[in-house]
Amino acid sequence: MADSEAITTMTDSLRIAVAQVNPTVGDVDGNAALILKLWRQAAALDADLVVFPELCLSGYPPEDLVQKPLFLAAVHAEIDRLSAESKTIKTGLLLGSPWRDEDKVYNAAVLMDHGSVHARKKYDLPNYDVFDEKRVFEAGALPGPIDFRGIRIGVPVCEDVWTPDVLECLEETGAELIISLNGSPYEQGRYDTRIQIVLNRIRESGLPILYVNQVGGQDELVFDGASFVINADYSMPIQLPGFAEALTLTEWSRCDDGWVCAEGARDVPPDSLESMYQAMTLGLRDYVRKNGFPGVILGMSGGVDSALSAAVAVDALGPEKVWMVMMPSRYTSAESLEDAAEMAELLDTRLDSINIGPAMNAFDAMLAPLFDGRAADTTEENIQARSRGLVLMAISNKFGHVLLSTGNKSEMSVGYATLYGDMCGGYSVLKDVYKTDVFRLCRWRNQHHPLRALGPSGQVVPERVIAKPPSAELRPDQKDLDSLPPYDELDKILHCLIEQDLGIAEIEARGHDVETVRQVWKMLDLSEYKRRQTPPGVKIGSRSFGKERRYPITNGFRGQI
Repeated sequence: MADSEAITTMTDSLRIAVAQVNPTVGDVDGNAALILKLWRQAAALDADLVVFPELCLSGYPPEDLVQKPLFLAAVHAEIDRLSAESKTIKTGLLLGSPWRDEDKVYNAAVLMDHGSVHARKKYDLPNYDVFDEKRVFEAGALPGPIDFRGIRIGVPVCEDVWTPDVLECLEETGAELIISLNGSPYEQGRYDTRIQIVLNRIRESGLPILYVNQVGGQDELVFDGASFVINADYSMPIQLPGFAEALTLTEWSRCDDGWVCAEGARDVPPDSLESMYQAMTLGLRDYVRKNGFPGVILGMSGGVDSALSAAVAVDALGPEKVWMVMMPSRYTSAESLEDAAEMAELLDTRLDSINIGPAMNAFDAMLAPLFDGRAADTTEENIQARSRGLVLMAISNKFGHVLLSTGNKSEMSVGYATLYGDMCGGYSVLKDVYKTDVFRLCRWRNQHHPLRALGPSGQVVPERVIAKPPSAELRPDQKDLDSLPPYDELDKILHCLIEQDLGIAEIEARGHDVETVRQVWKMLDLSEYKRRQTPPGVKIGSRSFGKERRYPITNGFRGQI
């Protein structure tokens, strides 16, 4: 598909609609229908141009889908249809899409107006953290601006604004304003980083920047939206909401010093704990919705992890789509049974109780000939956890609800979990949340009712659940502290090892006992094989397990251990 000539008419004002949307990866028809719907709404607002995020036609990230010729054919068929629509819709359309040019595929910004089609190919392809675009896309050349109705607009794509080269080229080739299409996933502190990056590019180029970002959940990634405009004088006239779709009209005028965006809608981005909670909620909601599950099922222990998971699930999906199951054994305390029942009452959800005692007895009898003469150990504890996993998976299979795993990052880091037991599940909202943050998030949720939450206001996690010492309750009087350092200390050490890649001496210098550090390092390394078999879960921090932290299972390196 070749570029065609633009229709050029000089103007001193511009109305740009910003479409912060939630596409679905692979649903090209559905994404195109969403784009067309909002395009027509923008035209009804008398917008000159409507802009959509990076790769919104295919959904982001499309990963290896873009290596399928049939998929690319579907994408370009929709580009042709949208181009035909542009002949009758008075508003121009700028969107992100895969772009096939002969035998190469690019990540592109595509502008359509009055039947003309222009593609600007992404120059800087990220290949770090969760990104591996060099695997599936070719890099474009340094781009020049596109002429849109007499205005020279630069359209860098996401990573193109994180380094100076593209903006420098656009400024030198006559760009008047910048519209950046983005698929920038949520991470703690990422919003402030984006703002600083954009300010750096404005300082270097002297050009205002409209930054449009995707919103929604895609497997382990959550996109938080929070699109914005920053003028050349560093003022921020427009701020779209975080974690929600939006269509916002921005008003631009040409002044002596260039283009300026007028003051408009300004939403306040959520703070640290609220953003974490919103990310977990949106990630779960979209995983369930986009994959067509009728709801979720989760095992309740009476502990803080399952309590927070249940609260997030109800806020994401509504109480009618959350099914809680308590599976007591002879070691389950009366407190745990009472706390799970109170959780169900507070959240107004279904709670069933299935005693796993008969299953434990059956396994004991089955294995007795082999285990004769051997003392009970973690094997019997794991049989309990696996009996619960079997029960939950059976209910999931029978009724179609996806099983929500409830393990947190602290436990997954050191292997304090049972493979094929409490690690069973199709999704996890706590996968990248340390235990200390689980406690903080429970207290935060008891004090706040999140925006767009479908659950009740007020307390949703009983205070006793938060206050009591954590326990797996797989043997008499068991406590997590029997096997692990205190979570305050453990999480600090894990953060040093995982997020910062520090060595033992460096961590010891921060005030941690060297033998404890060695113990945690060893548990972290030896548990890699377990983590490879965990379900996907919401990325929260700067180095989540899975795409972002990739360690070999067979690993002879022991550092200073």
